[in-house]
Amino acid sequence: MLGKMKNDYVSWIVLLGALLLLLEISFFNTGLIFSLFVSGAMIYMGRKARRRSFGKLLFWVGLFILGTSVIGMMTFRFFLLAILIYILIQFAQSKKNPEVIRPVVEKPKPVSPETTLVEQSPLFKNTFFGHQKTPEHVYEWDDINILAGVGDSIIDLSYTVLPKGETVIFIRNIIGNIKIFVPYDMEVNIRHSTLAGAADVLDHHQDRAFNQSLVLKTPGYEQAEQKIKIFTSMLIGDIEVKRI
Repeated sequence: MLGKMKNDYVSWIVLLGALLLLLEISFFNTGLIFSLFVSGAMIYMGRKARRRSFGKLLFWVGLFILGTSVIGMMTFRFFLLAILIYILIQFAQSKKNPEVIRPVVEKPKPVSPETTLVEQSPLFKNTFFGHQKTPEHVYEWDDINILAGVGDSIIDLSYTVLPKGETVIFIRNIIGNIKIFVPYDMEVNIRHSTLAGAADVLDHHQDRAFNQSLVLKTPGYEQAEQKIKIFTSMLIGDIEVKRI
């Protein structure tokens, strides 16, 4: 039901946007087509002659004209407002009903000799809105590689048994916080980048900063038999890695 409402919302936005663009070109901004054509031609010719100073100038002037033309369009402002309203509504819903992923451990199915690949259900799934959290009971571990949108991601490794070797956690997020709780006897290697946010990683504390990149690891990481490698990237949000 919720997915159908989202699809209907997007369909109506696209339909109204197309109608608004047609009205804008026909009645309110008849010179828009000419402006877009001229800027597009300037960008194309500038790229052709980009090795010369004149070509670079032509390219950037064309790009500037194109940008100002698009920003000045009523259609662009309509889409911007619609996207903002959509994000706010979904974010408010995710705060009221956070999504909790509870993976079900099933016995592996017998594999026939002809089968070359075995499909598994991931612990986390890609989601554009909503929080994701590991269950508060024993669960089977599987390496995490997700692309998230707006919402928090919480991973507690105290309720699972990690395999020997290197465990990998890969999270890419747009807006939201990431919290990861690791056992005391586990070595950690983390690579984190964000446009704006704070970092609290074990003994390393960094206040909110802009365009930061962190590469940290515990001293015994290279020699450890069991270790965790964490890759995180986000636009806006904080990261917290603590022992538990």
